[in-house]
Parts: sequence; structure tokens; C-alpha cells
Amino acid sequence: MKRLAVGIGCKRGTRVEQIDAAVREALGPHSIDEIHTVATVDVKAHEPGIVAFCARHVLPLRVFSREQIAAAGADATTTPSPAARAHLGVDGVCEPCARLAASGGQLLTPKHVRDGVTVAIAVLTARTVADATVPRTSSLSHPQDFQ
Repeated sequence: MKRLAVGIGCKRGTRVEQIDAAVREALGPHSIDEIHTVATVDVKAHEPGIVAFCARHVLPLRVFSREQIAAAGADATTTPSPAARAHLGVDGVCEPCARLAASGGQLLTPKHVRDGVTVAIAVLTARTVADATVPRTSSLSHPQDFQ
């Protein structure tokens, strides 16, 4: 059953192999097949490594604006990111994006860092699993269509 939302943050130019390895490591005993959606911040919507990861595994990419991430707010499970704060004006990318994509689901894996990639995994709420409106796409032509 596809019940996981994966939030990803990375440096510009991060290769798909780096992202794949970081996600697999963060998943631990879970499988790529359990991923329902991948999520990131708007400025990473066209990041080639993230887009290629989604295409490779036929996963939809949800994109959240910095305003949505800030409005969702940090909670006790958010690991502050000085880099995200300095470059994007938000406290983090992977954890809030995973929680937003999971409609507020709990983090299964908090921020995991590997080779310049940050990954967090949240368990989808029942509401998210029942929502069949999440677009299935491997690339974005208009990021606003996926917010």
C-alpha cells in the first residue's frame, strides 16, 4: 500500500543517483513501492535530479510554496536548517514538505542527510490516502497546478 510521503531538499545540480541513494537509506526497512508522493519547495520544482527521481519511480511531485511551508509552521519534530533559512526564508524543506504532502501525517523518518540531500518521510493520513486527486506526473509544466 502506498502510504508514505517523501519530502526532499537538495543542492542545485544534485544527481538523481544521490537522491535515490538518500531516499532508499531514509526509507530503512520500507520500500520505494510504499511511496505515494514526493514533495519539495517551489524553487526545486524543476531540479533535474528530483524530476528524474520521480520519473524513474513513476511518482507524482507535489510542490509547496515557501509561504505554504511557513504557514504550516515548524513543530517540535522540525529540525531547523540554517541553509534553508538563509536561502529560502523557511526553517526547513524536507520535513515540512513531507508533512504537508501527507496532510499533516506524522514523520516516520525525520530529516535524514546524505551527500547533500535531505529526506524526511511522513505517513499519510487516511484523508490523503482517500484523496485520488493527486496528479500522477513525472515532471511539472506549471508548478502552481500541483499546490
